[in-house]
Amino acid sequence: MITPVILCGGSGSRLWPSSRASYPKQFSPLLGAESLFQGTLRRLSGPGFDAPIVLTHGDFRFLATEQTTALGIADAQVIVEPHRRNTAAPVLTAALMLGEDPEALMLVAPSDHVIGDAAAFRAALEAGVEAARAGHLVTFGIAPTRAETGYGYLELDAAPQDGAPRAHPVRRFVEKPDADQAADMLAAGRYLWNAGIFLMRPADVLAAFTAHAPELIAPCEAALARGRPDLDFFRLAGDEYARAPDISLDYAVMERADGLVAVPYGGGWSDLGAWDALWEALARDGQGNALSGPATAVDCRDTLLRAEEPGQRLVGLGLERIVAVAMRDAVLVADMDAAQGVREVVDLLKAQAVPQATDYPRVHRPWGWYETLCQDSRFQVKRIMVKPGGVLSLQSHMHRSEHWVVVAGTARVTLEGEERLVSENQSVYIPLGAQHRMENPGKVEMYLIEVQTGAYLGEDDIARYEDIYDRL
Repeated sequence: MITPVILCGGSGSRLWPSSRASYPKQFSPLLGAESLFQGTLRRLSGPGFDAPIVLTHGDFRFLATEQTTALGIADAQVIVEPHRRNTAAPVLTAALMLGEDPEALMLVAPSDHVIGDAAAFRAALEAGVEAARAGHLVTFGIAPTRAETGYGYLELDAAPQDGAPRAHPVRRFVEKPDADQAADMLAAGRYLWNAGIFLMRPADVLAAFTAHAPELIAPCEAALARGRPDLDFFRLAGDEYARAPDISLDYAVMERADGLVAVPYGGGWSDLGAWDALWEALARDGQGNALSGPATAVDCRDTLLRAEEPGQRLVGLGLERIVAVAMRDAVLVADMDAAQGVREVVDLLKAQAVPQATDYPRVHRPWGWYETLCQDSRFQVKRIMVKPGGVLSLQSHMHRSEHWVVVAGTARVTLEGEERLVSENQSVYIPLGAQHRMENPGKVEMYLIEVQTGAYLGEDDIARYEDIYDRL
């Protein structure tokens, strides 16, 4: 059996504004109804696969479990990383969890990639199993279709001679090349794009870390040994995990390991690393335009128009190779050929302390979500959704009062120890300093409008007394 080890702690800033630090691209439905993370889970499930191990940052733990449960996957192990440590530490932690069973195999996969040909990928995976069972560290490289400068490469010992998937020795890793180098490598035929997908036995992973990155072993072992169950997650010990070096699996181990082999995969693939990559992955009209949401293209060519609010209407007129992404609180307009530079834009916005650099307009919580509709110096209006069974913490505020109006469903409200049901078109007033809690006892989503008034409206004006999600 193969245990999928799915890494989903990244921030995906090059797809800003749709992807932000508080709600990154792997959890977004960029290509359809399901998120990229859910697409990865679905692809790595079924015959031959064991229950997945999901490693994510603490900020995303509820998103990961919610989206996993929505697919009917009840046996996933969600491991919470208390600190972001690139890819080496989480992969080593997963290998330590799986132990040294010689029959076990672990498939390490990013959660935000698109695999266009599931059958071809499964054939490549099967070709890698034999090599992994023989003790090789197996990576899967993408047969390049163009002289791409945005990816790292793997150099094989020789060019593959036919299209059949089989393992080839890897001569070296190559950093992102310039245009001339990329053209030369494409012509040579023995280079693959580095997809960052690995298949190996846990014992071989541990041996590779012992040989090439032993400094990671003790912190990861201690973080695992001193970790603790937390609701439906397992939380690694923070102080111990913080001592693990912040380094990628490639740099720590793979570039120095002996016996590394690569299996080429020639089906459709994308890491959706920038807006031009998403444009290529989407269906396009006869003029090469990709439209998402309420968007209209007039006399446009090779353009991506994406509107994310139902009440918007994004219109492109006379555009060529332009990316236009409209959200409620931010708009990006960029030349398609400059798409790789969006990360620098996000860094600039962070330096200017612009909230939109990291904060998503819809804030997800374990009980549902909220979004701000209107805000001024002494008032704020929010729309709140509480999913069935969702319960907000018992809390109070020092600087604001609140007025709740239920617009769909029924809320059970606790106010100063007294419970009452508040149905559609009914309201309740929460005085400043009063202990209160709201929950959804029904079987459908409950929506309400919250009006806050006071001298300070920040989210940190919350004193929690009880919380079923252990956020005290």
